Amino acid sequence: MTKKTANSPWTGSLGRRGFSLGLVGFAAAAALPLPATAQGSAGSAAAQKIADHFSSVRTMMGEFVQFGPRGEQTGGKFFIERPGKLRFNFEDPSPIRVIADGSNVVIGNMKLKTWDVYPLSKTPLSLLLAQRIDLSDQMVRSVREEPDLTTIVLGNRTVFGDSTITMMFDSSTHELRQWTITDAQNKDTTVMIYNVKNGVSFDDKIFRIPYDEVRKI
Repeated sequence: MTKKTANSPWTGSLGRRGFSLGLVGFAAAAALPLPATAQGSAGSAAAQKIADHFSSVRTMMGEFVQFGPRGEQTGGKFFIERPGKLRFNFEDPSPIRVIADGSNVVIGNMKLKTWDVYPLSKTPLSLLLAQRIDLSDQMVRSVREEPDLTTIVLGNRTVFGDSTITMMFDSSTHELRQWTITDAQNKDTTVMIYNVKNGVSFDDKIFRIPYDEVRKI
């Protein structure tokens, strides 16, 4: 089993070549301009209110479309259970699976039978899948509130490396709509989610990492 340190929309600064999922790449946070009305404690308070709502959702599932930095488009289904569990199944012909079981995150290629393993605590997913998402002034780069969407930009070298994540929430319901990860090369990967259902029950096997297969690599 090969453990790596993070970069993809799921993991941050790591990522398999041709699979720079953006989730979950990020631009250097210092280069991001902060609107005056969204800086400091006011911006963090607004972001924390939305984060509290998002983290109150214990389970969710739905469909997603991912747009890569070269214009490539893929889709599939996702499943999330707090704390720390996630699964993204990419639709055919993509053989990719992303699974987090509370301890590790794996990116698997079902066709090639290859697996990359990352400690969950070393990836941005550890923040997004926590029992409670705790944002601070050092984490929140900007908050922009509009009638339809509230956009929050997060950046922290400890959590994200040389990257940022831009999350868009419905301003009235506070539900997550999409996120964009911008990597150190200023390349974006955007994930949009839809047909989302909250409060669903999952079989434990959905978030089970096949460690026996992983250890063969």
